[in-house]
Amino acid sequence: MKYYVIAGEASGDLHGSNLLKALKIKDAEAEFRVWGGDLMEAAGGDLRKHYRDLAFMGFLEVIKNLRTILRNIEFCKQDVFDYQPDVLILIDYPGFNLRIAKWAKEQGFKVIYYISPQLWAWHASRVHDIKKSVDKMLVILPFEPEFYKKYNYDVIFVGHPLLDVVENFKEKGDFLQKHHLDERPIIALLPGSRKQEISRMLGVMLSVVSEFTDYQFVIAGAPSQPKEFYEIILAKAEAKNVHLVQNQTYHLLSHAQAALVTSGTATLETALFNVPEVVCYKGSAISYAIAKRLVGKRIQFIALVNLIVDRLLVKELIQHDLNTQNLKQELINILNPEKAQAIKTGYAELRQKLGNIGASERAAQAILEFLQA
Repeated sequence: MKYYVIAGEASGDLHGSNLLKALKIKDAEAEFRVWGGDLMEAAGGDLRKHYRDLAFMGFLEVIKNLRTILRNIEFCKQDVFDYQPDVLILIDYPGFNLRIAKWAKEQGFKVIYYISPQLWAWHASRVHDIKKSVDKMLVILPFEPEFYKKYNYDVIFVGHPLLDVVENFKEKGDFLQKHHLDERPIIALLPGSRKQEISRMLGVMLSVVSEFTDYQFVIAGAPSQPKEFYEIILAKAEAKNVHLVQNQTYHLLSHAQAALVTSGTATLETALFNVPEVVCYKGSAISYAIAKRLVGKRIQFIALVNLIVDRLLVKELIQHDLNTQNLKQELINILNPEKAQAIKTGYAELRQKLGNIGASERAAQAILEFLQA
């Protein structure tokens, strides 16, 4: 069968690549045309657009790049139409994918959404659009089936694909030597994958480095960003005692004692590696004001870790609360053995709620069963 798969971010590329691998095992004739990244391409996808050219963060940034986004939408529609896939599989990335879903359904294509948009946080009313445009929704968070049930929409909970990724991870024993790291405990800095968020987050993360001389700080560099981009930020911050490792996030987390993490999928990855963390988020003033208005009182937390366990397990420093003083204090807190152990106990509960390993395989099976019905 012919599959057209669209992911617009690094996490979508990761989960999309594993879905492609699972589909190939179950469908020997599978062909893939994809939007994603290096991982989806390596898994056999014919890459049409790379996510690094698609990632616009925040409402203001979207408006600034609206012409590019509209061009991408038109290119995508034409490319899907030319390819004539048996199914269109959309992975998260809602601002773009929900538009494509509506168009594709009108054109008579079968549409599957894998990894639901976070409608429970932003636009609950959009469920009605999904019901019209999406034939089958596969969700990965344990509370999502109940959310959709309120709207009489049956979804399939397949479990979280990160469980498989972390389970299958093999640590390299030479990580410290390879990156010239000494024996001091490591504090990992995960500032995100998009240029806009890295520029906004990394500077404040680096501002606490001089206060923790007994530790070494290591930045998890995104594979989509050049080394020079990080070096400019490091020079501006005049940060010493800081190392950069690129495309080695899981190796870094497997050695880290604590982490400062930009809100997103990385907060969950950090938790699955059992690393105490402080979750950080800062957007432009306009984007934050709009987001706060949209979310209202619907959700209490922004970190996936806290949303899943339904309590404040890891500290969130958001917008004006994200400053050097607060970050220093919260880092001191999570480096305390008693506090660190309490967080790790909560992580065990998190894993239990996420379901069993095998999410990609279950998703592939659900897709094939739908197509063969």
